[in-house]
Amino acid sequence: MITLKEGDKAPAFTGKDQNDNKVSLSAYNGKKVALYFYPEDDTPTCTIQACNLRDNYALLKKNGFEVIGVSPDEAKKHKKFEAKYKLPFTLIADPSHAILEKYGVWDQKQMFGNKYMGVLRTTFVIDEKGIIRKVFLRPKNKAHAEEIIESMKTV
Repeated sequence: MITLKEGDKAPAFTGKDQNDNKVSLSAYNGKKVALYFYPEDDTPTCTIQACNLRDNYALLKKNGFEVIGVSPDEAKKHKKFEAKYKLPFTLIADPSHAILEKYGVWDQKQMFGNKYMGVLRTTFVIDEKGIIRKVFLRPKNKAHAEEIIESMKTV
């Protein structure tokens, strides 16, 4: 269950990206971060969201944002997803759900009456000081970059 809210300190984490490099949130101190959690690489909705962020990446960077995606997929699957869609940002593999659980996005879901554990699609906008400024519990996948940029205008 997502208990983090706007104004909270973003939990520290370290994980491996699609290139098997170690990535820590602390490496982004002094930068705005759009940290987005998604269920699975190369699925329809996740691809729409990732491609919206890709297509607007220059605009996100111009507005000072770094983008980090996190899912339970392995690094090799992230690498294929990155290559297939030419994604210019970091994708962190979290098969152990350690980061997902820290952010409260690994939780029970329900589809067609069946309950299962999965990722709650969520984005945390983190400011330069590591404070969560916006939580998108239901991102607009086709316009996600725009809503991320807009969120910082109201802070």
